[in-house]
Amino acid sequence: MSGWLLILALLLLGGVLSTLGDRLGSKVGKARLSLLGMRPRRTAVLITVLTGSLISGISLGLMLLVSDRLRTGLFELDQIERRLKESREALNRSQVLLESSRTAVRTAEQGRLQARNQLTRVEGQARRLRGELAPLIQQRRQLELERDRLNGDINAKDADLRRNQNELARLNNRIAAGSKELQTLETNLIALRRGDVVITAGQPLEIAKVRIDNGNQAKPVIEALLRQANSNVYQLVLPGQAPNRQILLVPRSDINRLEQVLRRRGEWVVSVISVANVLKGERQVVAFPDVRPNKRVVKAGDVLASTALEADETSPEQVRSRLNLLLAAAFNRVKQQGSLTSGLQFDPSALNQLGASLSNRPPGQAVQLEVIARQSSDLAEPVAVELRIRR
Repeated sequence: MSGWLLILALLLLGGVLSTLGDRLGSKVGKARLSLLGMRPRRTAVLITVLTGSLISGISLGLMLLVSDRLRTGLFELDQIERRLKESREALNRSQVLLESSRTAVRTAEQGRLQARNQLTRVEGQARRLRGELAPLIQQRRQLELERDRLNGDINAKDADLRRNQNELARLNNRIAAGSKELQTLETNLIALRRGDVVITAGQPLEIAKVRIDNGNQAKPVIEALLRQANSNVYQLVLPGQAPNRQILLVPRSDINRLEQVLRRRGEWVVSVISVANVLKGERQVVAFPDVRPNKRVVKAGDVLASTALEADETSPEQVRSRLNLLLAAAFNRVKQQGSLTSGLQFDPSALNQLGASLSNRPPGQAVQLEVIARQSSDLAEPVAVELRIRR
């Protein structure tokens, strides 16, 4: 129903109800009715008021019944206004957020443009750097190859250095052993010069190289070896006397073992060795036999020992001491290799000339010295050597 029809209906309804109320009030007044103990006049007024209130109530009820908008506006107006207010606030916030979003979008667009420009610049710099790095990378590869080669050389040098250090340590040990043995020999030499000891403990009394082709040769060989050893002992202990008796004592058990060994075919080196020191004039010398297969202990050209004569070692005493230590180291090397020789054979005049030349060499010059075997030697053969300056 439209609003005009509703207004027209309310006017008609109000007129009808007003007429009815007036007539009802008039009848009540004329009838002089009384309600609740009131006077008739007041009762008529009350009836009139009730009739007006009824008219208003019916009118309002009809409007509410007929118009949904009126009902909504009357009962839900506050809620609608509150929702409207909230909607407006939400709209304002949305607008603020939209504006912020637009600002952020504009900022992001500017940042994107800046990033794109920066990316373009960076790409240009990257291309330029790639061009600059290409020769550097090639150079680095070459340097890495060179580094690997140098590392290999360094490792090889380190290995050589370790070998040299080990060889130096062995040489120092040999020199120490040779020095000790030289000291012992010097002590024995002093005793010999005093006439006290003519045979030292461990001294070979006779050394012979024999070749056994038949086991029956063993006994005659041993007898000849003992006779020669007894004769040598006579010359040392009782010089000038004829070897008319046996003063060399060798245990029978040792002789039996020696005979068992020599029954085998082959080339052997047999030596008779003194058990203890023997003084001049003694009447008995105890010894024991030693036998071992003959072998080559030194080859011609072998370097038996080497040392360095420092630049500041120029005095004759220093040179002579260094040469003696070098010979002692060479002799110790020969003994370690099994040689039974009692000393090294060398040319004393050549040694003196070498010592003189070393003492007169130019200042500040270090020299490497070597002891070289002049010829090959077996166990029982003497070892001939010569000293050289290593070039």
